[in-house]
Amino acid sequence: MDGAIIDLDGTVYRGDNLLPGADRGVETLREAGVELLFFSNNPTKDSEAYADRLTALGVPATPDETCSAGVATTEYLHDHHADDEVLCIASEGLREQLVAADVRLTTVPEDADVLVVSWTPEFDYHDMQAALDAVDEETVFLGTDPDRTFPDEGGRLIPGSGAVVGAVAATIDREPDAILGKPSETALALALDRLGVDPHSSLIVGDRLDTDLAMGQRAGMTTVLVLTGVSEVEDIDDSPVTPDYVLDSLGDIAEIL
Repeated sequence: MDGAIIDLDGTVYRGDNLLPGADRGVETLREAGVELLFFSNNPTKDSEAYADRLTALGVPATPDETCSAGVATTEYLHDHHADDEVLCIASEGLREQLVAADVRLTTVPEDADVLVVSWTPEFDYHDMQAALDAVDEETVFLGTDPDRTFPDEGGRLIPGSGAVVGAVAATIDREPDAILGKPSETALALALDRLGVDPHSSLIVGDRLDTDLAMGQRAGMTTVLVLTGVSEVEDIDDSPVTPDYVLDSLGDIAEIL
């Protein structure tokens, strides 16, 4: 293996806690000469913030080795909607990324050319009304990622971006024009560009069949499901994605190598 894309939430850590053996697994990959890219579908932080977080948890990483749905969304808007007004229903963390990239944000729904919807703990009725006021047949509707839930520190599932995107979609009676995090083509292209190696000689390691492993399977990567997050062995039978390997945790990656 020349490279590996590694999910974060539910794979390397849960909340603010490093998962047992995760640091050992990452070190095993590095010692084998595998190029690494950590890719989270959590859109609230940029590459630098994720690198700092990993390093603080005892898994040294650089910004070049980290990516997120927030980065994918920011780059997509910068490349495709640089001159458009964007209404953003999202966390302050994503807003800060967009502002730093000179994306033109508006708080006036009627002025919006693009509606971006993502995770925010403050999502409420007023956001649904703003979406209704913003969207017409020419407005572009984007979601940052499809994750309906993600695990907190204790393993309890809590609502994610996909839940918010779904609520808005139901309100405006329209599906998003694109979802930009894993497993989208946008996320895949970004990940492979950053990883810089042949996907056919690379691993993807994650806790979700429908995002992490779906993206890797489409790229022809070796797919590895870890059982420290959302998906369980029982879910495989009902999934269109069949992992090449199933591990108890990232710490067992040496078994594959």
